[in-house]
Amino acid sequence: MSHGIPLHTDGMRIGLLGGSFNPPHEAHRAISLFAMKRLQLDRIWWLVSPGNPLKDNGSLHALRERMAAAERVAHHPRIDVSCLETVIGTRYTADTISYLRRRCSGVRFVWIMGADNLAQFNRWESWRHIADMVPIAVIDRPPNSFRSLSSVAAQALMSCRIDERNAGALASRRAPAWTFLTGLKSSLSSTRLRNPDGSWKDADSR
Repeated sequence: MSHGIPLHTDGMRIGLLGGSFNPPHEAHRAISLFAMKRLQLDRIWWLVSPGNPLKDNGSLHALRERMAAAERVAHHPRIDVSCLETVIGTRYTADTISYLRRRCSGVRFVWIMGADNLAQFNRWESWRHIADMVPIAVIDRPPNSFRSLSSVAAQALMSCRIDERNAGALASRRAPAWTFLTGLKSSLSSTRLRNPDGSWKDADSR
């Protein structure tokens, strides 16, 4: 099941955390558990991308390696790891969400992203369509807070923002709707965990 759509039932509230996971790290897990609690989600799906269209993928490790590492890091009964985007043949979030909405019409999805991604969300393929399809939860990742909230996408969607005190209802909201969640402070990133040659740093050196 890790290679397609994870197990689910109608009525579930599921967070989608997409990324290259190159490598996966404890901040991915911390963000997932934080979002699960604040958004009152049943599960989180890690969608391990075949490659980010906006990044140089020259140092990208093999999908099988990233999947295995993600499963080790996630290590939680309510976090599922999937390579769905490879299965359906896309690198674009808009395609992935469209596919999931068709195949899992009874599930309430929330797209989860870090503040660093909100800052350049307007560069994503069909970003407005993404916002129209699924509620979005943005996790504060200092020092990107100000830059992300003043970004093109944040300003364009400002009228759809809900107070984080009401974040527990986000999964039930009709898109477009988004919230900005504060309180999780972590500067850890996959970039910091890669050596100059693209290899992953040993756990002891992190």
